[in-house]
Amino acid sequence: MKIICYGVIKMEESRIKNWAQKNNVEVKIVHADLCVENAELAKGFDGVSSEGNLPVGASVYEKFRQYGIKQLAIRQVGVDNQDLAAAKKNGIKITNVAAYSPRAIAELGVTDAMYLLRKIGIYQDRMAHGDFTYDESTISTEIFNCTVGIIGAGHIGGASAQLYSALGAKVLACDPVYDASLEPYVTYTNLDTIFAEADIISLHTPLLPSTKNIINKTAISKMKKKPILINVARGGLVDTQALIAALKNGQISAAALDTLAAETDFYNKKDMLNSLPEDYKELKAMPQVLITPHIAFFTKLAVKNSIEIALNDAKTIISGGEVKSVVNL
Repeated sequence: MKIICYGVIKMEESRIKNWAQKNNVEVKIVHADLCVENAELAKGFDGVSSEGNLPVGASVYEKFRQYGIKQLAIRQVGVDNQDLAAAKKNGIKITNVAAYSPRAIAELGVTDAMYLLRKIGIYQDRMAHGDFTYDESTISTEIFNCTVGIIGAGHIGGASAQLYSALGAKVLACDPVYDASLEPYVTYTNLDTIFAEADIISLHTPLLPSTKNIINKTAISKMKKKPILINVARGGLVDTQALIAALKNGQISAAALDTLAAETDFYNKKDMLNSLPEDYKELKAMPQVLITPHIAFFTKLAVKNSIEIALNDAKTIISGGEVKSVVNL
């Protein structure tokens, strides 16, 4: 059995090689992300795994079909960069790793919320200019006096809810799927209630047509408590220009963004200072905004699990078995 892995970063290499040796599978490592230009490298292989950062369309799946490849294992949760219908049409089963470490992402979201709640970015900006004062504008609220709104209460949203609840916060959740196991930690409600009552709003939904720009001008107008916005999910969930306007006029007090709508233009790249988009520059200049380069997932356990789960699924499908992680049935 031969599998080709695209989008491999250096620290993944030893883990992939360990899995290959343990499972007696030949694995070829490719550092570039999967795209139409390098899809032909998969010729002669039985299966494919990819990090899934760049958009992949029908032409790639058509090539895979020609090569006899029947699956593509994505080593992350999100599959919004994949044309699922085109993959299905070409007989390609796409799998994702829905729960490689929900706590990893949840912990970064909570860390960001605490950073912003205590106005640390504003203090650091003042101190950089020699100002070591504090005043009414920077007074904080303890987390146990806050209401947190979780939009999307799946694996990651559920883990976030448990962490916030453990810190003493009141947690509201909105999700089309009810999970009884979260009852000790959340009160289920609707979006409008979260917008009206939450001091912290944390996004954990997939990027779908129904969730694209779920945080927009209309949604922001319903936010009554000038909340902190946390996005460790997908950049496209937020209308960036509406967010910038809301941060400027105080409708949203602060924001932590691990993902941005235009991040594929500069994701995981160096020497980008002269070509960064203007909205990124504008957000980065605000001391009440915290931006990280899509690294909420980036822990030792998460990297290990994402590799092993994805490659195990690939091996199972290649061998004729069934897995529960197929997202385009």
